[in-house]
Amino acid sequence: MRSLLCRIAAAIALVNGAAMIPAEAQEGTVPPAPNDLTAEIDPLDNPYHVDDGKVDRGTYNGYRRYHSSCHVCHGPDGLGSSFAPALVESLKSLDYVAFAEVVVNGRQAQGATGNSVMPSFAFDPNVMEYMNDIYGYLKARTDGALDRGRPQRLPK
Repeated sequence: MRSLLCRIAAAIALVNGAAMIPAEAQEGTVPPAPNDLTAEIDPLDNPYHVDDGKVDRGTYNGYRRYHSSCHVCHGPDGLGSSFAPALVESLKSLDYVAFAEVVVNGRQAQGATGNSVMPSFAFDPNVMEYMNDIYGYLKARTDGALDRGRPQRLPK
């Protein structure tokens, strides 16, 4: 519950123009939920766990959420499309805070093919409540820790 409150506070701060995450979340001191298999996962320092091609619950959920909300524009497995960037490349230079700012506020960019607009997902609970998981999945793809396709989950 506390993690959810930190994410909501971060979203409100970003919507208000302040790219800040509460100090607890920045310092990684938000206590994990009891019996949470992703307790060691921290979106700022350690956003995923991959072992022999199998992923933690959050990373697996991030795959599912990405493919339900993001892949339509950003392509399967974060590889991009003709009108949206490859997120596996973007996350090489975007940290969690910058990623969250774009997701919450959206982005308008002007490129060779004209204007491109990413809408704000600030009021989409299917994205906001799982932003850590989506970031973890994409970061695992960016770091080369996870191959294309549906990952297998680590055993409980």
